[in-house]
Amino acid sequence: MNRAAVTSLVVFVLLVALGWYLTEVQSRKENPPSTPVPTGSAPAGSSDLGALQIAPESKMTGYSRDRFPHWASQGNSCDTREIVLQRQGTDVKQDKDCKAVSGTWNSAYDGVVIKDAGEVDIDHTVPLAEAWRSGADKWTDDDRKAFANDLGGIQLVAVTAKSNRSKGDQDPAKWKPPVESYWCTYAQHWIAVKITYKLTVDQAEHDALAVMLKAC
Repeated sequence: MNRAAVTSLVVFVLLVALGWYLTEVQSRKENPPSTPVPTGSAPAGSSDLGALQIAPESKMTGYSRDRFPHWASQGNSCDTREIVLQRQGTDVKQDKDCKAVSGTWNSAYDGVVIKDAGEVDIDHTVPLAEAWRSGADKWTDDDRKAFANDLGGIQLVAVTAKSNRSKGDQDPAKWKPPVESYWCTYAQHWIAVKITYKLTVDQAEHDALAVMLKAC
């Protein structure tokens, strides 16, 4: 093989190698290798606990559920309750007045499956009275109405009447969902609601949330 042929062959091999290299680099940029998450590492958002302002709870002076107008009209004959039932249930059927007439709901607090909409309560993750003690006493009634009808997905939860009434207006220092596998989600949602609405937590509540986040 003459020198010209050898040179051409070398150039060809180099071009092929360069092409492969550039293709591999581009592929790695577009599909970077995933980094394994260590078992037991903190979930995204759990550090938000540190963003909460710790303060003693206010008094209940002046509180009334009427100060938080809830189950407001959402149009098409639907109110907030019916929207939550529709979104959080399975195979939900509604009548012409938007009332749920059939469906299935899984109560995350106690793991009970409900098949009668009349047995479903819509719980406020952060209860109305708890919000009042944490800063909502200084809001306008319109602000409280928005809080009580928040359809963002984490403040209103379809659960059994039994679990909702057991919880009442208690914070996590006094009440936690019976299903411990839900503690992580519950704590994260509680924290997110309080941050969103700039509500405070007391020290016992803060410490209880920290314990619940360990379940994540």
